[in-house]
Amino acid sequence: MGFREGINQAMSAQGEDGFQVDARGLPLGYPLRPDWEITPREYVRRKAAGEKFIVVDVRPQSGRDIASIPDTIHIPLQEIESRADEAVDADGSCVITLCHHGVNSLRAAAVLRHTGVANVLSMAGGIHLWSVDIDPSVPIY
Repeated sequence: MGFREGINQAMSAQGEDGFQVDARGLPLGYPLRPDWEITPREYVRRKAAGEKFIVVDVRPQSGRDIASIPDTIHIPLQEIESRADEAVDADGSCVITLCHHGVNSLRAAAVLRHTGVANVLSMAGGIHLWSVDIDPSVPIY
């Protein structure tokens, strides 16, 4: 099974009680790549400890109109390479890319790394997992 198929299978994992996550807050069987991804729980923990992040939402505006999280900047995936400079700050804060389920944000992270942004991770599971595990008031779509 390929990485994309593993993510899709994990994101659709449901039990009798609905969507299930493991102890890390990831869907059961999610193939986390810690050198490329950060879980929503880990992001919240590190942010609460004072670490600074720049969260870049790479979804289309239509997705942001349905569901969003605070303190993000919007750079659609198709514009990420040409607007990479907007995703960094002078302090070298970690850049977190965010999409719907975590696939396009991995693409965005790869593009940003290719442009020279070294400190970049993708939000595992995207805003969908954020809604499930962190903030159920954020709509699932």
